[in-house]
Amino acid sequence: MKLLVVDDEPLARERLKRLLSARGDCTAVAEAANGIEAIAANTAHEPDGILLDIRMPGMDGIEAARHMMAAPHPPAIIFCTAYDEYAIAAFESRAVGYLLKPVQREKLDAALAAARASTRLQLNALATEARAPRRFFSSHTGGATRLIPVAEVRVLLADHKYVSSCCPDGSALLDDSLREIEQEFPRRFLRVHRNALVATDHITGIARRPGGDYAVTLAGIDLQPQISRRHLAEVREAIERL
Repeated sequence: MKLLVVDDEPLARERLKRLLSARGDCTAVAEAANGIEAIAANTAHEPDGILLDIRMPGMDGIEAARHMMAAPHPPAIIFCTAYDEYAIAAFESRAVGYLLKPVQREKLDAALAAARASTRLQLNALATEARAPRRFFSSHTGGATRLIPVAEVRVLLADHKYVSSCCPDGSALLDDSLREIEQEFPRRFLRVHRNALVATDHITGIARRPGGDYAVTLAGIDLQPQISRRHLAEVREAIERL
């Protein structure tokens, strides 16, 4: 069984690798010190499972797990943490294991046995159970995972079953639907059209086009999404609150 070991403490990673080595049927194919490194390692090595710390700098384990479970080959997740306060969220998210540090051999063995039989269902509730909104969107193209900071996104456009994020430095296809994003970030993104959300904090005004319809202007990008008549009053109210 190929495993990825993720913890911001080198000594904790070494202990887990020793426990795995003693089993004989598990191999630590890579290690990472935070959630962002874990996502990259998961893409590169496609492990069967991940021993994942929760409290880490940059990106915590809860958010990293959400991104990795959206990958083409999602791993089984076993959370390893010194804190028991995340246990409810972890089990409600259907993680296959939740181990408290220092990890005991017997409990690790039981969690790994469960990991062998795990499925993609294990983390399908993470988006609603996480304690804080995620800070990155993920885009999976060409076998690679790209992270897009939520704070950088200006516009989200839906085209059939795809959603594109538009930022000052370019665009990317996301794994989320507009409805999912709207429900997760009700204060950050405002619907201006049935196929468009805009970042409320980056709205600079409303422009009237030659044909008589309206568009929203945003800081940092030239794109001006059309505002439907249904949402025009709501957009005006949002601008007044800025």
